[in-house]
Formats: sequence, C-alpha cells, structure tokens
Amino acid sequence: MLKKWWIPLTLPLQFFFVQWAKRNPDWVETNYSQYLYPKIGAAFRNLLGWIPFSIGDIFYSVVAISLLSFLWRKVRKGKVTWKEVLYKSLKVTAIIYFFFHLLWGLNYYRQPLHKVLELNHKYTTAELEKVVDLLTKKSNTHHSLIASHDTLKVDVPYSNSEIFNRTPPAYQQLREVFPTLDYRPKSIKASLFSTTLVYMGFSGYFNPITSEAQVSRLVIPYKMPTTSCHEEAHQLGFAKENEANFIGSMACMHSTDPYFQYSGYSFALRYCVNDLYRRDEEKGKCALEKINPGILKNWKENREFWQQYENPLEPLFKVFYGQFLKANNQSKGIQTYSYVVALFVNYFQEEATLLTENYN
Repeated sequence: MLKKWWIPLTLPLQFFFVQWAKRNPDWVETNYSQYLYPKIGAAFRNLLGWIPFSIGDIFYSVVAISLLSFLWRKVRKGKVTWKEVLYKSLKVTAIIYFFFHLLWGLNYYRQPLHKVLELNHKYTTAELEKVVDLLTKKSNTHHSLIASHDTLKVDVPYSNSEIFNRTPPAYQQLREVFPTLDYRPKSIKASLFSTTLVYMGFSGYFNPITSEAQVSRLVIPYKMPTTSCHEEAHQLGFAKENEANFIGSMACMHSTDPYFQYSGYSFALRYCVNDLYRRDEEKGKCALEKINPGILKNWKENREFWQQYENPLEPLFKVFYGQFLKANNQSKGIQTYSYVVALFVNYFQEEATLLTENYN
C-alpha cells in the first residue's frame, strides 16, 4: 500500500522544501537561479527552440485530452471510487509540483531583481517626475525617427517571426550593461492558442516544462517587441512579472533596431506616467501634454485592442492568476507589476538628474 503511495507522499516534503526556499533567497540565487537553472533552460532551448511550432502548447493539449478521456472512461464504466480519484489527483499534483519547481519555479524565490542588478527600489515623486521627463524626450525622439509626423502612430513593418529573430541581438546589446543576462539560444514561438490567450487577458506565456516562450500572434505590432522580450526574460529565470517587464523593455531599449527602441521606451514611459498620475493628477496631466500625439494613439490602439476581447470570464482568469502569483512570492498578485516603475526610476535617475541640470 505504502509502495503505491510513495509519489503522493512526497508532496509534504516538497512543500516544506519550497517553504524553506522562500526563506533562503541567497541560497536559491546562488545555487539554482545562477547555477543550475541556466543549464536547464539552455538545454531545453537547444532541444526545442529550432522547432517552428510550440511543443508546450501540444503538450498541454495532450495532457488535457488524456485527463478528460480518462475521467470519461471511468464514469461510463461506473468504476470511479473516491480512493482512486484521490490517489490519481495527488500523484499528478506531486509530479507536476516537482517538475515545475525543478525546471523553473524555484526562480520565484530568488533575490529581488533590484538586488541582483544592484539598483535601489525606493523613489520619490520628484525623482519619478524627472525620469518621466527623460523618458518622454527619448520616446518622442524615437517616435520621430520612424513616424513621418508626430501625430501618427507607429506601425511595425515586421512579421512575428522577424520580430522573434531580432530579440537575441537585443539581449546581446543588453549584456553590455547587465552581463548576466545571456539569452541564447532563442526559443520563442507564436502560440497555437493565440485567440484563447487574448480572451483570457494575456498576450503571451512561458511554459516552465518545455522552457518555450509563447506569444499571441494577435498582439498589436508595436507591442510585439516588448511582449516577446518579456517572455524571454522569464526564460532567463526572472519569474516575477514586474521583473520580466523591466528586463524585456530594457532589452528593447538597448536594441539597435529603431522599432524595438520605440517599443521599449514608450512601454517604460506609459508605466511611469500612470504612476505619476496616481501620485499627482496635475503633474500627470502636464506630463501627458508633452508626449507626441502619435505615441498616445499607439497607447489608445492597445487599449482598444484589449477592449474588444473583454468577456465575463476574463476577470476570473485574472483572479486565478493573481492568486497564483501570491502563492509564488508575489504578495500583491498582479498589482506587483507597479514595482517595475521603481526599477525604471532608479536605473534612469542619474541620467534624468543630469538632463534636468543641463536643461536648467
């Protein structure tokens, strides 16, 4: 009896290990995130990255169909017992829990990104205002380079595959600033469930089992560079959404491609302006007036894109995902996305201060 139940019985041991890992981020950072995981991630990207379609999407489909088929057969035969259901459920949970944390999930418990990159994580409204001004100038400049007029929105002239192929060079440029961010080989693909993803309220996802990054092929073109680089940041072992937002946008900013640069700077600007508006509505309104109208049209285009996919089930998916984030060391769930502003402010603070001093 115990021999049969040995896999389910590992669940308490796994749970206690994860709780220990949460309290020891230095150990996780040194032994897993910077040592073991990079080898695991690179191995899977080498193995599956060259395949043009998502193996992870197919894997999830096969698992879902197999599970439904198993339950249907058992129900039809009338041979379902609570003991069997309990055993199968605990066994599957134990296996998934183990491989999730081994292959990627322990990255949730590593050191916060501001410590890894040696950045501060606190800032004042005055500092935020300076960075908003800097990002406005940078975004306006990059917008003007690729749009024929400051009132026109930007349309990226690349296909999804062309954007995917431009992401590794972007990360290579970023390595000059953050040497630990080595993204190669690539393994990013258009999701087979692109429409389903956007109806759920997501533009992409990372599969921790196959180490593939999936992006919905429906994402607004100007957002595709930051979305792709965001999912690749997950592949590098940065599990938290706010940290992947920062790294993904920074990769775009450091790219030599003007469309990537525009996507990265306008992404950072939108987050920072929204935060400034929440802190001081008048200053937020003044900041918006300085932004090229074409950039604002891109932001509006993105809002309208998501509005057309709103549905009664989307909030439920967001609640579920928020609870998942809270269970994985993100205490505020989806709201922790705002932490990315602290990273932007402290990364750009010195440059913003110099700009202000020169301007004055």
